[in-house]
Amino acid sequence: MDSAKLLRQELEAATIPVMPKNKDYKIGIIGAGFIVRNCHLAAYRKAGFHPYAITSLDLEQSKEVAAVHNLEKVYEDWHQLVDDPEVEIIDIAVPPHVQLDIVRYVCTKPHIKGILCQKPIAMSVQEAKEIVELGEKAGIPIAVNSNMRYDQSMRALKYVLDKGLIGKPVIATIDMRAIPDWQAFLKAYNKLELYAMGVHHIDIFRYLFGDPEKITALCRTDPRTKFEHTDGITQYTYQYSDGLMATSLDDVWAWPEEPCEKHNYINWRVEGTEGFAEGDFGWHKREPEFAGSSLRLACKSYPHQWIEPKWDTMWFPDAFVGTMANLLCAVENKTEPEISARDNVKTLACVEACYKSIKEERTVKLEELL
Repeated sequence: MDSAKLLRQELEAATIPVMPKNKDYKIGIIGAGFIVRNCHLAAYRKAGFHPYAITSLDLEQSKEVAAVHNLEKVYEDWHQLVDDPEVEIIDIAVPPHVQLDIVRYVCTKPHIKGILCQKPIAMSVQEAKEIVELGEKAGIPIAVNSNMRYDQSMRALKYVLDKGLIGKPVIATIDMRAIPDWQAFLKAYNKLELYAMGVHHIDIFRYLFGDPEKITALCRTDPRTKFEHTDGITQYTYQYSDGLMATSLDDVWAWPEEPCEKHNYINWRVEGTEGFAEGDFGWHKREPEFAGSSLRLACKSYPHQWIEPKWDTMWFPDAFVGTMANLLCAVENKTEPEISARDNVKTLACVEACYKSIKEERTVKLEELL
């Protein structure tokens, strides 16, 4: 087999998450919205996990989702679900401002073996640190659903970086011109893009390159957005001690509405001293178009050619297999999850550093927030 073909296979294999030996842990899900129905549960069934019970503020919606995905129990109140001694794993899919109260209660229950929180884990670094302490005192591993870390192109890119295929990273960029499905609760926050969408990019830079030394951020309100907010369009740059810069421009409306034509995209690129990798995120696309992400690699080690792995999985819903598998492996092996609550404190600190940079119109060192 030629070396380029072997590398393509290695990159494709790198997108597959490590699975627990025991897939039968009973999962209780708090929340029954679009993401739960179309991502969490679709992924769990595909992976062979055991979603067992569900609850939300809308009982009829919970019943509908349970019927679609063949869940055994539906509870009117989340406390009842947590109290069920059959439930072993709690999967929280609610707004971040209510997660802390749920974690406080869950951590009093000795039958609970693990918790998967939604991202961001909390509304402040202080609250996030409390969640970490609650889990550690209860002996319950807490993971965070930072599912972009299991986007196929990002897993493959991490493999490229770890193998040194592009040499020392010099600059990384994300250019986003796409429209998320804004959740209604965001309208009450005033803070919009960094908490809801930007947090993915803010976290992925940490996953790929580690913690930055300092962060600079800018924003403007977006006149095309239909509700009050502060950060409609944002740009933020991580600076690392070795000179690496990682920057993301997030334009999350990107369209003046009908009858104007659309041209939405989310492109990324990482350049190094020995090569570069580039690709796109496809989650914003709609059927029948393939909504998966892509990667292609050019480097001195494989001269005069592109290395382009292929996969038939997508960020939504397949990345949600990875985040739950990450937690279940931690429960099984009695280790800290790769995407742990403790790790996510630093992601939230980066979010807060962005807001501090915007407010004070200056570059902020990450250590100021930790």
